[in-house]
Amino acid sequence: MSQSLPSFQEKFQPVVHLNLNVRGLKPSATLAINELSNALIQQGKKVYKFGLGQSPFPVPDSVVAALQENAFQKDYLAVKGLYPLRETITNVYLKKQGIDRTAEDIMVGPGSKELLFLLQLVYYGDLVLPAPSWVSYAPQAQIVGRNVHWLATKEANDWCLTAEDLEGLCRQDPDRPRIIILNYPNNPTGATYSSQQIEAIAEVARKYRLILLSDEIYGDVDHLGQHVSIARFYPEGTIVSTGLSKWCGAGGWRLGIFAFPPSLRWLLNAMSVVASETFTATSAPIQYAAIRAFEGGEDIDLYLQNSRRVLKVLGSAIYEKFKAHHISLPYPKGGFYLIPNFSHYSEKLKERGVETSGDFCRKLLEETGVALLPGSDFGLPSHQLIARMAYVNFDGTQALKIAATEYADRPLDTAFLEQCCGEAMEGIDVLLEWLK
Repeated sequence: MSQSLPSFQEKFQPVVHLNLNVRGLKPSATLAINELSNALIQQGKKVYKFGLGQSPFPVPDSVVAALQENAFQKDYLAVKGLYPLRETITNVYLKKQGIDRTAEDIMVGPGSKELLFLLQLVYYGDLVLPAPSWVSYAPQAQIVGRNVHWLATKEANDWCLTAEDLEGLCRQDPDRPRIIILNYPNNPTGATYSSQQIEAIAEVARKYRLILLSDEIYGDVDHLGQHVSIARFYPEGTIVSTGLSKWCGAGGWRLGIFAFPPSLRWLLNAMSVVASETFTATSAPIQYAAIRAFEGGEDIDLYLQNSRRVLKVLGSAIYEKFKAHHISLPYPKGGFYLIPNFSHYSEKLKERGVETSGDFCRKLLEETGVALLPGSDFGLPSHQLIARMAYVNFDGTQALKIAATEYADRPLDTAFLEQCCGEAMEGIDVLLEWLK
């Protein structure tokens, strides 16, 4: 009796042939929650989308116009990026932060996420992350086979890294090559660092010759417009990361920027070599349009001013609601994130089968339609009932328009929130009612 040949799936079992570094990896938590939220909406369910951290604001009109005008640009550009764009970026860093760079120190990529991956691929060293940190830093390190060292932070310090924390790690093995990522204003906490805090961290980084990646993608949405780059204090070892996704509302355009110090030109060149064999170059029309975005001007300044006003008043209002219900969290100072701690309700939640942050977010979504991400996705212990909220569930176009007209000469208030951010506030009330 003849035996049938094995099927393709049986012959090429994925679990056997997957690279060890990617076995067990899950899709990005932020993208997964967005897809799940959209699927529930398509099923007719009411969902409050606080999961994906996507800017609610539109791309500024002048930047959209620049993209339309350059839609004909079809040629491959330089691997490191369009030279006039890189020059424009150096002018921005000099003007805003006093950081002196040249166009040869800038690398443009299809999103800062891709540039971060290349950095970890070409540099052989450990990745140091303050816990909590953004969901994709550690998985990227796993993919390329790097060690990840999580540095615990304290809620009392707004989950910010301290110079003492970093010193304690580096002292154990002072010559070990390391990259540390400092992200501020921070995702997932909404907190940021003072000049004194980052100066102290810079001193430790210099002492141990660390490569410091300063992820400043939310720098221009510091709620007070007072972001200070750590590259001012550690210019020789700091790579500054930014892009168009958060301050310009252009996440789907996929354009990221790394600004290197001259002393790390060798690292930039190594990344460029790998880029030439992978993504080749970033989209030409997007790069030309990005020149207009980074050049700024009155319209961009007004756009940023009102974006900050809206995010500040909404973040503050949600913060006050949470505090009034015994939910601890840092006061939001930039970006559009909060990291509420629901431990006050741990005993009541345990009676309902909730013992981890993952349990909390699953049951909350199932029973209320409120979509949050568990703190465990950001490097926090799963038993801590902490979640991340991206308070972007509102019409950013409407909010900017009304802030710039009806509220041009007066503070944004409760009436503004009811008019422009009603669904976001409703989602908070639904969550709090569920807790009770």
